[in-house]
Amino acid sequence: MWKGVEHAFNPVGGLHHAHPDRASGFCIFNDPALCIAYLKKKYGLKKIMYLDIDAHHGDGVMYGFYSDPSVLDIDFHEDGRYLFPGTGFTNEIGEGEGRGYKVNIPVPPFTYDEPYLNAFREVVPKLTRAYEPEIVLMQCGADSHANDLLAHLDLTTHAYGEIVSTIHRLSHEVCDGRLVVLGGGGYNLGNAVRCWTVAFNELAEARPAEEIPKEWLDLYRNLGEGEPPRFLHDKPEPRKRDEEMLKHIAGIVADLQKRIPMLSKT
Repeated sequence: MWKGVEHAFNPVGGLHHAHPDRASGFCIFNDPALCIAYLKKKYGLKKIMYLDIDAHHGDGVMYGFYSDPSVLDIDFHEDGRYLFPGTGFTNEIGEGEGRGYKVNIPVPPFTYDEPYLNAFREVVPKLTRAYEPEIVLMQCGADSHANDLLAHLDLTTHAYGEIVSTIHRLSHEVCDGRLVVLGGGGYNLGNAVRCWTVAFNELAEARPAEEIPKEWLDLYRNLGEGEPPRFLHDKPEPRKRDEEMLKHIAGIVADLQKRIPMLSKT
């Protein structure tokens, strides 16, 4: 990051549940937390932003730096009342000097692109610009995509594209493009690889063909996963607006604006 490389992408990273004294949630060690600790120790960084869009709350990272103002942790996830690890509510905003630097956006099951992106647009750019991090880390769990086997959110590849594109642009705006993107959860193979391909292409500013190569389709079938998706992006489908969900998620944002000083000032 300080030797000419702006971005890094590790799709097998993002193991955000492990704690210092125990493994948890399929995670033996917590590579995002270790990365943050290394950046603080090696480079003396004082402002690191960590964004997590995995369907599961990144408890190992958030509580590992819960009193640390040098880590702004923004975590979008399925409401902990319905999904492991059962944490990450709006009143969890850090403690001591870290108070106001931990931001949880717990969305309800079946949240789809429109309400999710409404919250993202209200929260993330404002916090990023207010905090002015020296580097951005992003955990890009693919289990927030629709039809994941272990979660209940309903995002499409188009939402993933907008989110990563926005973070990419913001990283260039506030910290000279220093951006590390990690994988995370994702228990539907066809969805996970497409979400991460979309993420990689946003970082590379590439626009590949929409049709997925035959070689990959054959490999997918040989793995016994059934019939593969044929296109990189989900096909847009008409959807009735869920006014109650839109109102509920707008209420989450309003609650955070009262709790987080950096949001209330912008």
